[in-house]
Amino acid sequence: MSEPIFKVVDALPAKNMTTRVLHALDWVVPGQWNNLVGFENSIKVISGEDDQKMIQKIGERAIALYNDKGEGYQTALWLYRMVDNLQGMAGWAALANKIGENISMLSLMNKLTPKADTTQGIDFCVKLVVEIVAFCKLNGIPGDSVADFVKSLSDYRDEALMRMAALICLDGLLPLGPDFMVKALGFLDKSGAGDLEKNERYQQVKSLIPGENAKAQLGFISQGVGAVKDWAGKFVASRDLGTDKLVGSLKNFMSGIDGKLDYVAALLDMTTNYYEHTGTQSVARSLIVRAMGEI
Repeated sequence: MSEPIFKVVDALPAKNMTTRVLHALDWVVPGQWNNLVGFENSIKVISGEDDQKMIQKIGERAIALYNDKGEGYQTALWLYRMVDNLQGMAGWAALANKIGENISMLSLMNKLTPKADTTQGIDFCVKLVVEIVAFCKLNGIPGDSVADFVKSLSDYRDEALMRMAALICLDGLLPLGPDFMVKALGFLDKSGAGDLEKNERYQQVKSLIPGENAKAQLGFISQGVGAVKDWAGKFVASRDLGTDKLVGSLKNFMSGIDGKLDYVAALLDMTTNYYEHTGTQSVARSLIVRAMGEI
């Protein structure tokens, strides 16, 4: 990526459809996510520094680390962006802006065609595997280190934990129901490499998924999702998550959504980019923390 990291972080929106949805999910991981925007502001908050010279040094070191092609920061940010890069339908930006008003969602939903369960299930799996690969890139470990990722989940916090919460809620529970992990794995087993190759989200990121071809990558995706199954089940149970609670929290700014979960999932898929947003914040945090340690 050629865009400077400080410009990417500075461009993060303080308020839009994505941030509204994430704030609506705050009860899932209470107090974990702060919408940290602005490069200098992120340095101040994460480091606790108020000395401008030290803030400048941390920023310069973070930028140097990001620009080093031998590091995995650019790749991680690219993955977070690309796996979310399917929203750009003409007119949706204008529609998304109106969602800040308390208007009915019915007119918007009528313009949607919800994805088939199989497509939604594969989308969920691909997003989860992108999280695994991006985690490895940020931490300088081999991209197929599923065990390291699963072990790290107990330490997930801040925007990383919010991203996993949103994945489970918005791409798992909402469109697929409470047995979303079982369904997702079932879709992978039944669909095979052929259907995986037809998936748009997979096509966006397949160049960085471990495996020499679609069949091998399907095996890696199945391995990754299967390894996270127990953690996801405990996450849902410990927070007593369910579709009724999710709909209840989203109804504050999305009226008329009862009984239309597949349409809600489609609408959110088209109008939010929570993976890119929180992924950018994760990359910035990783850079800043490392830069602090090296100065």
